[in-house]
Amino acid sequence: MKFTLSWLKEHLDTDASAEHIAETLTAIGLEVEEVSNPADALRPFTVAKVLSAEKHPEADKLQVLSVDAGEGPMQVVCGAPNARAGMRGVFGGPGVHVPGPDFTLGKAVIRGVESNGMLCSARELELGEDHDGIIELPEDAPVGTSYADYAGLDDPLFDVAITPNRQDCMGVRGIARDLAAAGLGTLKPLDIPEIETRFANPVEIRTEDPEGCPAFYGRTIRGLTNGASPDWMQRRLKAAGQRPISALVDITNYVMLDHGRPSHAYDVAKLQGAVAARRAADGEKVLALNEKEYVLDGTMTVIADDNGVHDIGGIMGGEKTSVDEKTQDVLLEVAYFDPERIARTGQKLTLTSDARSRFERGVDPAFLDEGLAILTRLILDICGGEASEVTRAGDPPTERRQIRFDWNRTEALGGMQVAPEKQAEILGSLGFEVDGDMVTVPTWRRDVYGPADLVEEVTRIVGYDQVPSTALPRQDGVARPVASRAQVAERRLRRAAAARGLNETITWSFISEEQAELLGGGEHMLANPISEEMKVMRPSLLPGLAGAARRNLDRGADSVRLFEIGRRYLAEGEKPTATLLLAGQKRPRGWQQGKAVSFDAFDAKAEALALLEAAGAPVANLQLFMDAGPHWHPGRSAKLGLGPKKILARFGELHPALAKQLDVPTGTVAAEIDMEAIPAPRNNDRARAAYAPSALQPVIRDFAFIVPADLAAADLERAIAGADKKRITEVRTFDRFEGKDGLSLAVEVTLQPEDKSFTDEEIGAISQAIIAAAEKKGAKLRG
Repeated sequence: MKFTLSWLKEHLDTDASAEHIAETLTAIGLEVEEVSNPADALRPFTVAKVLSAEKHPEADKLQVLSVDAGEGPMQVVCGAPNARAGMRGVFGGPGVHVPGPDFTLGKAVIRGVESNGMLCSARELELGEDHDGIIELPEDAPVGTSYADYAGLDDPLFDVAITPNRQDCMGVRGIARDLAAAGLGTLKPLDIPEIETRFANPVEIRTEDPEGCPAFYGRTIRGLTNGASPDWMQRRLKAAGQRPISALVDITNYVMLDHGRPSHAYDVAKLQGAVAARRAADGEKVLALNEKEYVLDGTMTVIADDNGVHDIGGIMGGEKTSVDEKTQDVLLEVAYFDPERIARTGQKLTLTSDARSRFERGVDPAFLDEGLAILTRLILDICGGEASEVTRAGDPPTERRQIRFDWNRTEALGGMQVAPEKQAEILGSLGFEVDGDMVTVPTWRRDVYGPADLVEEVTRIVGYDQVPSTALPRQDGVARPVASRAQVAERRLRRAAAARGLNETITWSFISEEQAELLGGGEHMLANPISEEMKVMRPSLLPGLAGAARRNLDRGADSVRLFEIGRRYLAEGEKPTATLLLAGQKRPRGWQQGKAVSFDAFDAKAEALALLEAAGAPVANLQLFMDAGPHWHPGRSAKLGLGPKKILARFGELHPALAKQLDVPTGTVAAEIDMEAIPAPRNNDRARAAYAPSALQPVIRDFAFIVPADLAAADLERAIAGADKKRITEVRTFDRFEGKDGLSLAVEVTLQPEDKSFTDEEIGAISQAIIAAAEKKGAKLRG
């Protein structure tokens, strides 16, 4: 919601600065995203006088002007037909940026004549659409002064984020009401004009869908001229992000922004018969004002005449009955549409509009006659014509909710002491009626249902910063743990990842369809996505991490180490997952270490094992399985699991095709850990076993085996460790060699005696058991 300070002051009598207003809005729950001043772009432009005007020697339509902008005469080549000696205009010198055409002025040579800057038109300064000539100022305009200051364009612009529950603040007046309640001024009385009617409404109006459109009010205005809207209205609409179109369209848009009251104007000449709000028939089509055709169904409310549907009720008008420069008679529509119906229709059609954003929140059902009167007065004043009587079809739901309120609830729920008289004053300033302990809710606040909502209204106006800090009471004794096993595992994993130099990332849970297809397709599509790039619930965290990695690499990062803990959305449901991604250089080049070294699959494996161990997985029992999946490099990736059906993690290098599609360097490695697959400990005893190291020296023996090419080192280590689980405490592969005899793996085995040292016979027996266990895996002791 955008509006200017001068616009706000149409409803609020205040001397507060823009900064103070912004701070107050945010404090009372209307977050200000930005305060800007469009005049800042116009301050470099100055009031200038044309001293002389001579014909250009090489161009019939150009003139060579001598211009004084306060620093003496300057030569300017100008093509404006109204440029002449003695006039005053708006001048921009070299180095000044012109906002309309979006370019910066400089010294130029035009047809052989030097030109220093330019005199500007209204369109070039984005002050209007006039481009037939340069701006002409009064003769008393002071030469050399800033045009923005002279024209009074210093008007700060507020951009406020309105939450879905505050339908009353979708108009400038609602925001002014909140500021007045917060003590920042006085809300001005609303001037509802008395309209003199000249004839009965010739257009029949009906509502045949009382659920979707309970009330449909309208009147005809005939004999008008639909030209351009006034400059003041165009400036405010542009500030709010609206493009001025014509007087009739601009007036309806202005009232919508000013009062939160959408409306619509139909060209009476394009209507046929009665105008009715009704349900659409399945398959009916309508060409909307955005020049797109929509297929409707029976759940949607539309506006139609004898020729069929021409508007999507409460969301967007149609091309068929739209007003244009030839329009002389209009039918004004001011209706109330059911918020839920509007929301469902907009979602089905994937159609958004300013009207929809207000109707689905819920506009004031008691503001139909007042809104119609304000619209009518503006049209009569700007476009001329005469108005008919008002036709009212249906009844709006204007029943007001009543709430019995205990004034002590503000302290109990809000944590602050506010006198009942002060609470009643605050509620009254917001439009609530207070009678003893009974509070009547205004029709524009459909979000207020009970006492807790009234407490919120009081506390936000008093100020949440006034809530005193109060420590929670502590129970005697030792606190009992409240975190679940999964939460503890996640916290330990997060700390371990950060300690290992990984940077935590939080990315969107939505990705594009193209990215989802790369990873097997998305099972869950959003019915109303933020954008086409966020249409599918992610089946993997890799696209988000890849995007973050690419942004860092593009900004000069040599090494990117990222991890994220989030959820994947698969056919079988949500899967809590920890994913890490390593891209770029593992070690930079240097005179000591030589060339730069990139990450490889073993780095991803090491990180996955470390994080699994931190999360409580039985790392010693994990087995290695090949074929991590189609998204991984077929020869540089693997799986870690407690069996082929109990996979805890996948790691390795991304498939080159996937890396290319995700726009990360070839050789990027990653790992995915399934948090749900990590088994719970077999007992709940959190105490560690007593540390009791053996007093005897361990014995280390090395073995070298010729092994099959497809035998994993981890499988060989596991087999050896199982030869004597009691006395073999560690097995570690320390060498790999390929010679004429085949592939050789050398392992180091640590033996730990218990109550006495090993004899030669015992060591020999254990060695034979180790050799026998290795032979069962196809290994042969190297001679």
